[in-house]
Amino acid sequence: MTVQTATLSNGFRIVTEHMPGLQSASLGIWVCAGGRHERTEQNGIAHFLEHMAFKGTKTRSALQIAEAIEDVGGYINAYTSREVTAYYARVLAADTPLALEVIADILRNPVFEPSEIEVERHVILQEIGQAHDTPDDVIFDWLQEQAYPDQPLGRTILGETDRVNSFDRDDLLRFVGEHYGPEQLILSAAGAVDHDSIVAQAKALFGDMPSRPGDAALPGTFRGGESRQEKQLEQAHMALAFEAPGYRDPAFYTAQVYAIALGGGMSSRLFQEIREKRGLCYTIFAQSGAYADTGMTTIYAGTSGKEVADLALLTIDEMKRAADDMSAAEVDRARAQMKAGLLMGLESPAARAERMARMMQIWGKVPPIAETVARIDAVTLDKVRTFAEAQASQAPLALSLYGPVAQAPDLAQLQARRAA
Repeated sequence: MTVQTATLSNGFRIVTEHMPGLQSASLGIWVCAGGRHERTEQNGIAHFLEHMAFKGTKTRSALQIAEAIEDVGGYINAYTSREVTAYYARVLAADTPLALEVIADILRNPVFEPSEIEVERHVILQEIGQAHDTPDDVIFDWLQEQAYPDQPLGRTILGETDRVNSFDRDDLLRFVGEHYGPEQLILSAAGAVDHDSIVAQAKALFGDMPSRPGDAALPGTFRGGESRQEKQLEQAHMALAFEAPGYRDPAFYTAQVYAIALGGGMSSRLFQEIREKRGLCYTIFAQSGAYADTGMTTIYAGTSGKEVADLALLTIDEMKRAADDMSAAEVDRARAQMKAGLLMGLESPAARAERMARMMQIWGKVPPIAETVARIDAVTLDKVRTFAEAQASQAPLALSLYGPVAQAPDLAQLQARRAA
């Protein structure tokens, strides 16, 4: 399997990987624009635009877009994150040209019919309402806002109801004009694909787009803060965030290994100590997320209102203990989990296409898998302990609480526990 890349004269980038033995292909366009590229008055528009992509073009109705792919047994979808918006499909090998043509059509020829905007506005408002009714979803939006206050990176991807209610056709066209230039588009394809054929078709579909460099996103600065929402729920939901490295930081892999060892599985410290030994919760985990220029270690748990204080303080204690006595065996296990997750995931052409697009966005190239594995293997016990010490005592902290949380410690109490 060999990764091949090409760049059209207008800056449009293409990356492919042929995977022998497969009968299908995963392909899509990753737009280097997401929630963090929105101005304040645009919050939620990247996600709105993603929804509108499937609502009709100059040549296809919304139904015809779906039928074009599903008539050949394929699948088409999209998503919006804080750094990208992706439009992708999975089809049999022979239908790869069709899938690419449909994706190009929805990106280049959207109609944005006002009546369809109103229909989709209602759908998105329902989606926002559903998120607000899901405590272990909405708490992460609140946590993000506390970690990156008054910044694009801290705003919700879905947007607030009043802003979503205000968007019109001109707003959608304006965002496309600002961020959907060829330099911001990455075509990624993996599976039963032929690089030369895809490059030729991409040139025909996207080669005439005028070069239009987009504005860079504002830097993200982790500041920290506290959000506490008291509500009568069955569980008290707690989420903590600590500043961590971004994708381009050499400590990125150390942060990943640390988070896995701390709370990435059933053998992790938080799971064993807080759930298995003390029975304080059903769900508890830690993970390390990253953006181009910043990142955050996140810990989440749900427990009763009476036990949320014990759970929060024990979580800080476990972080401090990890800095003192994290073992080589724990680091070895976390590295193995990370490598296995990476390699098992890459047996999927969709995961490969996703990874290649993100690597092209971050690095401008796709590092070989062996290089990534080597970086994971280079994470030592000393590096993890040093990182754990910084997380436990120095890293800025954000806290979000939701439910029966009257007895939960506040940010100042958690900071005092860190310093004790």
